[in-house]
Amino acid sequence: MDFKSKIVLIYGPTASGKSIFSVRLAKKINGEIINADSMQIYKDLKILSARPLKKNYQKIKHHLYGFISAKKNFSSGDWLKLTKKKIFDIRKRKKIPILVGGTGLYFKALTDGLVNIPNIPIKHRKQIRLLYKKLGSKKFYSKLIKLDPLVRGKINPSDQQRAIRAYEIKLFTKRSMYEWFKNTKSDYEKDDFYKIYIHFPRDRLIKRIHTRTIDMINGGAIIEVKKFLKLKIQSSKTAYKAIGIQEIKEFLNKKIEISEVIERISIKTRQYAKRQVTWAKGNMLDWNKINSDALNKFLKKI
Repeated sequence: MDFKSKIVLIYGPTASGKSIFSVRLAKKINGEIINADSMQIYKDLKILSARPLKKNYQKIKHHLYGFISAKKNFSSGDWLKLTKKKIFDIRKRKKIPILVGGTGLYFKALTDGLVNIPNIPIKHRKQIRLLYKKLGSKKFYSKLIKLDPLVRGKINPSDQQRAIRAYEIKLFTKRSMYEWFKNTKSDYEKDDFYKIYIHFPRDRLIKRIHTRTIDMINGGAIIEVKKFLKLKIQSSKTAYKAIGIQEIKEFLNKKIEISEVIERISIKTRQYAKRQVTWAKGNMLDWNKINSDALNKFLKKI
């Protein structure tokens, strides 16, 4: 398998072992790793974002991890601009770029190009989220396909994030999300990428998530959140939405016990993992789906 001219993409649900696998792959193919996770970019969220361990940084060069303050805004466009530069630099050094993460929009921006949709007012977006909550997924989806028939068959009715996004785009811009996509093009060709989707059995993933949550708590997540809260970051900032901040904040305010913190974080993380899998089903049909048990065999073939 020749990776010399490729940009390797590795996606999978949280706690599926992407970081460890990417380091092992990088060793085999002379690669460097670029972060494709929207929470691991923040300096202030090392533990809660499950950023790769320091020992992995020492083995293989990592890029775009923990480099920006949680106080700052950082968009998919910002990530794409920096990532394209990193890809160029890595290739210039005759190495292979390996992008690793669980943020589907980042990967889509890279492979399909970034859609230049006008900013939609927060008030407008909140109204649509309230509508979704009121109607539920099925009724909202029915309303969506009446508003935008191009969505039919392209968005899973249970994919809340994409359904809401499609609705707000059509309502605000009067154009379908898919009409916007038509005018979008990547800087790369399809053959430039080798795409790997790590599939992990849900029952085993749930256990891994629970174990990792306990490890985070024991490994300093409470101290990390204390420091985070002292920064007085606005609740509207992306970093503030990191799983674990609200739960640990309630614990610090003596509203819940540590056992409930662990349970709530585990549940939220499982829900997030489910959304990541749903994204893959709708957007990554052409990716090489590798079962977690087959990763070692894959590495041996290289």
